[in-house]
Amino acid sequence: MKIVKTILLHVLVFQTICRGLHANEPIHLNQDHQLFVDDRLIDQSQGVEFTLHQPAPQEVVLVTDKPWEGNTCAYYSIFQDGKRYRMYYRGSHWDTEKKAATHEEVVCYAESEDGIHWNKPALGLFEFEGSKENNIVWNGVGSHNFTPFVDNNPNCPPESRYKALGRGRSLKPGDKKSKHGLFAFQSSDGLQWQLMSQTPVITEGAFDSQNLAFYDPRRGEYVEYHRWFNQGVRDIMLCTSQDFLHWSKPVGLKYEQDYREHLYTNAIGPYFRSPSLYLGFPTRYLPDEGQRVEPILMTSHDGLKFKRWREPVVSEDAPSDRSGNRSNYMARGVLQLPSDDNQLSVYATEAYYTGPDSRLRRFTYRTDGFVSLHAGENTGSVITHDIVFNAEELLVNVKSQANGYIRVGFYDSNQNPISGFGVDDCEPFHGDSIGERIRWKGNPSLKAISGQAVRMIIEIRNADVFSFQLR
Repeated sequence: MKIVKTILLHVLVFQTICRGLHANEPIHLNQDHQLFVDDRLIDQSQGVEFTLHQPAPQEVVLVTDKPWEGNTCAYYSIFQDGKRYRMYYRGSHWDTEKKAATHEEVVCYAESEDGIHWNKPALGLFEFEGSKENNIVWNGVGSHNFTPFVDNNPNCPPESRYKALGRGRSLKPGDKKSKHGLFAFQSSDGLQWQLMSQTPVITEGAFDSQNLAFYDPRRGEYVEYHRWFNQGVRDIMLCTSQDFLHWSKPVGLKYEQDYREHLYTNAIGPYFRSPSLYLGFPTRYLPDEGQRVEPILMTSHDGLKFKRWREPVVSEDAPSDRSGNRSNYMARGVLQLPSDDNQLSVYATEAYYTGPDSRLRRFTYRTDGFVSLHAGENTGSVITHDIVFNAEELLVNVKSQANGYIRVGFYDSNQNPISGFGVDDCEPFHGDSIGERIRWKGNPSLKAISGQAVRMIIEIRNADVFSFQLR
C-alpha cells in the first residue's frame, strides 16, 4: 500500500511539472483559516472530490406571534455585538382570504445572550394600536427591508456606530420626481435610528429584497449588495463607498458557472474566521415550480466573482413548512455561539403565509464545515499551488472514519520532498477535530520552511478535510 501511495504522489507531481504551473506566482497565506470551498489553492487532485454539507436543523428560536408581527415577517439580520446578539426583522401580516396586508410594515428587534433564547424587549419607541409596549425599532421609510449592521470602521463616529439600508422613495420637499432606491440610516445604540439623507443613496437596481452592506477592513471601504434584473433574471449588484453616502456605480456579480437562475436575497458577508473570504446564502427563486425558494451557498475571494453550488443548503423538508412561496430564506448572519466553538449557527425562515405567524429556526454547521475535500476507501491526494507562509505549525479541520486518516507533506519549488516534512514523515491523524496540529517525525517547526515557495500535499483516506491554518 505504501508503494501505491508513493507512486500516486509522484504521478501528481509529474502532472504538475508537465503543465508548467510551477511558474505561477506563489500564493501568500496569512494566519486565516483556509477553507476548501473552492479550488483556489489546489493545483492537482486525484481521488478527491468536493462535498457540499447541509447544516443540521435545531430549535425554533423565534415565533412572530405579536399583533404587529405576523405570517409575512422576513429579512432577518442577526449579528454579535459584544456579549449580546442582536436581531432585526420586518413585522408584517397578510390576510390570505382578503389578499391584503392587515397592518403597516414595521421593523422589529430582539436580543439574546446565547443566540438561542431571544427576548423581544418593550422599547417604548413607536406606537402600535395605541400602545408603545412593543419591540418596534423603526416605523417609516425603509421598513420593508431595513437591514442593519454594526460598523467596525475604526474612523466611524459614535453617532453612526450602527448603520442600515432600507428601500423607499425620496422624502426631500420640492422634488419634482421622487427617486426610488435605498436610504441610509445611522444609530448610536442600535435602537434609536435616524436618516442620514432625505434622498436615496443608491438608485440603480431593484430593491424589493434584503439589500445589505458592511464595512470591509481589508478593502478599507463599505461594500453593498442589492438586487437587480439582469436581462429579466433576478440577480445581485455590488457597490462600494468611503462614507456610506456616496456610492460607486453598481456592477453585476460575476459567476464561475454560466447558467442563469433567479437569486433573491443574498446574505453575503465576510467569514469571521477568514475575513478575505465572502460567504453568501442567496435565495434561489423558482417561479416555474410553484414560486418555491431554496437557499444555496456561494463564495468569493474578491467580492465580485462568486462560485455557486447547485444543491440547496436547506432543503424543503428540513424539517417542515418550507415548501411554500418565500418560506425558506436564510437570515443574514453566521454566528459562533458561546456554548460550542465546534459549531456555527445560521438561521432560516419557515411557515411564510401559512399561519397566524411565521417562524425562524436555527441550523448548525460544523465550524468551517460548508464544503470539504472528501476521499473514500481509495486513498486520494491533492497538491496545492506554490504557497508562501510564515508559521510554526499547521492545524487542520478534519473528520475521519474509524479506518480513515490524513497525512500532510511539503515539496520544494523543484517538486522534491522537503527533508523532514515529507508525507512519509508525517504522523497520520485519525479522528475528529476542528484544529488538530499536524506532526512530523522529530516534531520539526514549520519555521524551517517559512518564507519560501513550497507546495503542500494532503493525502486523504475515508476522511473529510474542511480547512487548515498556518500559524
